[in-house]
Amino acid sequence: MPQASRRVVLISGHYYGSKRRAGFHHLANAFWNLGWDVTFATVAISLLSRLKGDFRFAYPVREEANLLVPVRERLTSFVLLTRWHPGNLRFGLANRVSTPWFARYSSVALGPLEEQLRGADLVVFEGTAGLLFVERIRKLAPRARLVYRASDDLRALGVHPLILEAEARTVPLFDLVSAPTPGIGEILGAYGPVQVHSPGVDKAAFDRPTQSPYAASPAAVFAGVSPVFDYDTLGSAAELAPHVAFHIIGARPRPLPANVSFHPEKAFTEVVPYFQHATYGLLFTAAGYSLGQGNKLAQYSYCRLPVVAPADLDVDRPNSCAFERGDAHSLRRALIKAERMEHSPAFAQGVLSADELAAILAGDANDGAGGG
Repeated sequence: MPQASRRVVLISGHYYGSKRRAGFHHLANAFWNLGWDVTFATVAISLLSRLKGDFRFAYPVREEANLLVPVRERLTSFVLLTRWHPGNLRFGLANRVSTPWFARYSSVALGPLEEQLRGADLVVFEGTAGLLFVERIRKLAPRARLVYRASDDLRALGVHPLILEAEARTVPLFDLVSAPTPGIGEILGAYGPVQVHSPGVDKAAFDRPTQSPYAASPAAVFAGVSPVFDYDTLGSAAELAPHVAFHIIGARPRPLPANVSFHPEKAFTEVVPYFQHATYGLLFTAAGYSLGQGNKLAQYSYCRLPVVAPADLDVDRPNSCAFERGDAHSLRRALIKAERMEHSPAFAQGVLSADELAAILAGDANDGAGGG
């Protein structure tokens, strides 16, 4: 008889069918490639989210609410849509007053997801309000391996304090806490053991030959929907390097020099050629929000791109072209360095594939990316 597939449940803030391809999307596909039965659960989405203009409501989340929706064989999507969920109310008093109410999110009905969890071999959590379910899921699935893949620094994201408390409380309960950056690893290390593993990229997608989308060279690229995109630095860079075509995918357009092109959000497969054929990549985000060793840097590095980034992001890779924020001379030097830098295969060293990261999280592979 064929061996039954192992089951993994991914608990994420993302919607599986979204155009935005975050790390958890790549993990879902990696586990599927490795033969797992995959359930991708979207949490921290509610009717309050819709009132705030949450982009996920552009997808059929209401029609699929609280249902197991087959995507393909061995891959299921589930949207835990509730009336409310913990969200930062932006005022200390409001957050304190709301805490007892928001704490009740930990006991919301999970519907058919509960049965999926009972049969799970592995449950992987992202940093969302889903962290309030950790103790409950530990009881529901006592034999499952529980993993926290801390994709982001929740402090920088400005989540409700209740979620930060849940993170601190539950770190010791996980079988593995995995951080994508040393900085996040250091923060979480105050609560329990943490290992640092680079983001897993879809190497197969980046290895496929494509046509260049650029009409002119040199070309610089940024792709992603970032709430803290640094338009000021982009504007300065465009003025300092008027011969460079700056392509920004996913960020809202702003009036900027003519050599800046804004593109609407694209599917991951459409973004790939922009990375493959760029002269260099950009990490332009506001101070205090770390992309220094994150998913975007891993993708740039795997595509052998130099990376222009603020020095405070501490990009510790050979393709780093760092500049001091607000210093035009420093930014000019970084742009020139990036344009002249050879696209070395060495830039891709140490970048994990999504399959490799999935195997590490499952406990099926040795940690080859360093500890924290």
